[in-house]
Amino acid sequence: MIKPRIYVESTLAIIKPDASDKEIEITEIILHSGFSIVQRRKLHLSPEVASEFYVEHSGKMFFPSLTAHLCSGPLVAMMIARDSAIQQWNNLLGPSDSEKAKVTQPKSLRAIYGTDKIQNAFHGSACFNTAEREINFMFPNVTIEPFPAGQAAEDYLSKYVNPTLLRGLTELCKQKPAEPIIWLAQWLLDHNPNGHRVWESELTQPPQWPF
Repeated sequence: MIKPRIYVESTLAIIKPDASDKEIEITEIILHSGFSIVQRRKLHLSPEVASEFYVEHSGKMFFPSLTAHLCSGPLVAMMIARDSAIQQWNNLLGPSDSEKAKVTQPKSLRAIYGTDKIQNAFHGSACFNTAEREINFMFPNVTIEPFPAGQAAEDYLSKYVNPTLLRGLTELCKQKPAEPIIWLAQWLLDHNPNGHRVWESELTQPPQWPF
């Protein structure tokens, strides 16, 4: 029997200011849902940058409220990955209107953490092209490339991932933290051999991306 190929893709996930204080428990839900967090960044957008991010909604009645909320406090931007990441993340979020989500999908993230259409706690990219633009907006130095599959994936994991993961799991067993998943996620970020780190910043100028 021929096994179907599973394609891994990336998308942008944002924990908006109204839910950023729940970052730890939301991160645990994301990881338990099969996503990998490739990049993470905590930042506070200026009104100009928030408007630039939501430029596709410019001119709509809700645009001022949408951008004002996005820059109302710190947010957490993440590049997350798994098979069918865009669809899976939006399924996990539920309807964009949190009031509707509470009725139709009460276990969705927006039903749990959101309030209404604007304060709906999360953002998710709508499609691949949007995800590519939004990831490059929040992480301008990231190059989005196809993930290896089959034997190439096994070779890559064996060479670049497994040694670091083994070290992390060994240290996890020694430390025995109260929140093992969160601890391991942070350890892997801190010991990433490629040098990517979580950082906090005040983003005041629109990032540049190649279009």
